[in-house]
Amino acid sequence: MAHQSAWEQSIEMIDFGSPTRNSSSASTVVTALENKNNISTAPKPEDTTQSDSVEATDSVSNAEAELRSLPSPSTERDPPYHIFNKKRKWLLVYIVSIAGMFSPLSSNIYFPAINAISRELHVSTSLVALTITVYMVVQGLAPSLWGPLSDGPYGRRLIFTCTLGIYIGANLGLAFTANYPMLLVLRGVQAAGSAATISIGTGVIADIAAPSERGGFIGTNSGIRMIGQALGPLVGGIFNGLWGFRSIFWLLTVLGAVVLAMLLTFLPETHRAIAGNGTVPLHGFHRPWIYLLTSPPKEWTECPSEPRTSRPSLLFKEVLIPLRHLLEKDILALLTWGALIYTVWSMVTSSTTVVLIGEFPTLTDIELGLCFLPNGLGCVLGSISTGKLMDYNFKRVEKQYKLKHGIARDAKVKGSKDFPYERARLSPMPYFSIIFIFTTVLYGASYELNDVNRFAVANLIISLVLQFFIAFTATAIFSINSAMLVDCFPTGAAGAAAVNNLARCSLGALGVGVIQLMIDRIHIRNAFVILAAIVTACSPLVWIEWKWGERWRLERESRA
Repeated sequence: MAHQSAWEQSIEMIDFGSPTRNSSSASTVVTALENKNNISTAPKPEDTTQSDSVEATDSVSNAEAELRSLPSPSTERDPPYHIFNKKRKWLLVYIVSIAGMFSPLSSNIYFPAINAISRELHVSTSLVALTITVYMVVQGLAPSLWGPLSDGPYGRRLIFTCTLGIYIGANLGLAFTANYPMLLVLRGVQAAGSAATISIGTGVIADIAAPSERGGFIGTNSGIRMIGQALGPLVGGIFNGLWGFRSIFWLLTVLGAVVLAMLLTFLPETHRAIAGNGTVPLHGFHRPWIYLLTSPPKEWTECPSEPRTSRPSLLFKEVLIPLRHLLEKDILALLTWGALIYTVWSMVTSSTTVVLIGEFPTLTDIELGLCFLPNGLGCVLGSISTGKLMDYNFKRVEKQYKLKHGIARDAKVKGSKDFPYERARLSPMPYFSIIFIFTTVLYGASYELNDVNRFAVANLIISLVLQFFIAFTATAIFSINSAMLVDCFPTGAAGAAAVNNLARCSLGALGVGVIQLMIDRIHIRNAFVILAAIVTACSPLVWIEWKWGERWRLERESRA
């Protein structure tokens, strides 16, 4: 038409075709709509026709439709936390979880063989139990070195490979054990190689998983690791009964080599300072072997890279940085409570062999191994179910947070410092803690039934069922603690996990060292009543973290 209104001229100026101009297009549409409103309220010229009005109305409808169809600017600007799809993330979680399984497996596969080692090396069971303490001490210290190294310039993949190499070498040496000093030293080396796989695996999960999905991954990671807890004693009992205790270490050598080959083949470098969000091409050792046979990921060329942080250098003092977490009030509360629960659970597990042989002397090595299954099954189910529960709680709290702050339902909250992570993670903690305390008291008392009806199978079943609930609730608490620590330190997750491991294993080693003395001196019932009382006295730590944890976390982050 010869005549065009100001509204129509504004509509024609809009370029909806270019995705890079959506933001400007949106503002132009808004301006056009404002012009339309002004036109509709202004006096109309006498020569304005009905067709002009119809065309303007159609243009308004088209513009409003285009405005609704424009993507949100935040969606365009916000890259994905990681480009890997769910399937690829789960593959990496499974790989690092299987590798992390060696730490509990190597510890628990050893328990049914304690008497056999004592007989063959001509030492007391107390000295053999000392190798468990040494294992736990090194298990606590080693990740404090390996974790910061994997958070530093070397990345996850190289440090993972080094730790598994040390682990395989130690098992090979243990397979040729000839005397007690050799056993004691190599058990420490074995722990140095296996323990760090847990903290590095946690770092990998933090690299690839956004907070909203992290709980499920960490829960599954813990559950797979605890398969070693469940099956280790059974496998150890079978191998020790058939081929002697050295066959256990031959088995671990072969399994370690297989997992190392899997890691080198399938696990790429995930450290975000090296690989970004997965879009940065990898070279050299950071590149998995599978890319020698298949094409590299298409995301390297098709997806825009997230800006990487500068690649960190490593100084010796930086290895000690995670230890500073012990001085933070919120972290200290988490670590203390988790370490205490871990210690009591370790005392239950480590004393099982001696207690069961004393109460039920007719048990064979294989039967003794089977008695560890309820404990291990509780660990597996506790980890997996708690992971799902944490994901559910996180989404529920996230929804409330978005409503409170007027955030769009599909928007991401990653990086929001004021997000209430404590509310999202810690709500199940009191319930698990109460069940843990209650079952610990009953566990010690359950052996009193054997004094009433000697060697009855029911007595054994009751004690093992209580072990299941102790393991279930303890592992649930571990999973919640681990997820909370990763949320507090997402860029230094391996170091945070290492400090967590240091706190748990250090106190756990002390507990393992004294539990048999407590049982001998004051009887098993009184020993675990005292332990339950100590846990009860420290239980306000959970409330303290719930009440003031968020404020302390924000204060710490403001100082960073």
